[in-house]
Amino acid sequence: MPELRKDPVTGRWVIISTERRKRPSDFRLENRPFEPAAFCPFCEGNEKYTPREVLCYRRGGGANGPGWDVRVVPNKFPALEVEGTLDRQGEGLFDKMSGVGAHEVIIETPEHGQSLATLPVVAIERVLWAFRERVLDLKQDTRFKSILIFKNHGISAGAALEHPHSQLIALPIVPRTVRDEVEGARAHFDSKERCVFCDIVRQEQDSRTRVISENAEFLAVSPYAPRFAFETWLLPKRHGPTFEDAARHEYESLARMLRETLQRMNRALLSPPYNLIVHSAPFQAPGLEPVYHWHLEIMPKLTKVAGFEWGSGFYVNPTSPEEAAQVLREAETG
Repeated sequence: MPELRKDPVTGRWVIISTERRKRPSDFRLENRPFEPAAFCPFCEGNEKYTPREVLCYRRGGGANGPGWDVRVVPNKFPALEVEGTLDRQGEGLFDKMSGVGAHEVIIETPEHGQSLATLPVVAIERVLWAFRERVLDLKQDTRFKSILIFKNHGISAGAALEHPHSQLIALPIVPRTVRDEVEGARAHFDSKERCVFCDIVRQEQDSRTRVISENAEFLAVSPYAPRFAFETWLLPKRHGPTFEDAARHEYESLARMLRETLQRMNRALLSPPYNLIVHSAPFQAPGLEPVYHWHLEIMPKLTKVAGFEWGSGFYVNPTSPEEAAQVLREAETG
């Protein structure tokens, strides 16, 4: 019998369609390979083909040249541009503003054939530190109210280049998804004087049915009301509203948990394309310290969003989170 489940943070309803239950072998993955590239602008030695780096962790060499571990460069084809003033205008009942923001690419490794599932933990930790440094720098710009860090892995997930990379976009507004999460977390706190994410961590630790793995600082879970099959959340056990203010040791722990989770997905789901998103509190929003709780969400691209989802706002998930957690728990890592 199908179930409707309500997300405890946003109040969003999803349908767990148990009549169409699918295990990993039942999915028909659209994991199209990249065409063999004769040239990759992100590979070491091709630095002159990208914009000048805004951050780099180097083993040696000079700026904008070889000898690096992680580079951050402005996106050559940005969704928003950092130059300009933030002008707001109205056209009758319509509103618009200038497209001011920042759009950067984090090149995660000089090695073309690597991924976050295969890099050493110390290399993944460097990527997380690059995220942090760029957020701390960009949040000083008062034009920006929110920063979204995300990764598209695979063509079906929206990646244009095979070389391992993530992206960062600083926005002059708070996106609707972030606003919904913050408002839901605030409503929970106002009602119960507790963080909803901390409550999720405690309940999942008690029940264990949706826990995938755990270490000293993080819990990997299949959320109670997942939009997508095998959707996974990495939740810090220590409460904090912003990714960039995590404790130093937590980045190493997160790197280890992230690598392990992606290895489980690769083993169980045949290396699926996925989207990874860092959920962190917006800027210039006082009072969020006790309310919001930063975390990572990983969404393998196993099913398609179609007319019913777009028309209703309901997501149909053919795999229960309890089954997904069991499959990923049993998948080998390393």
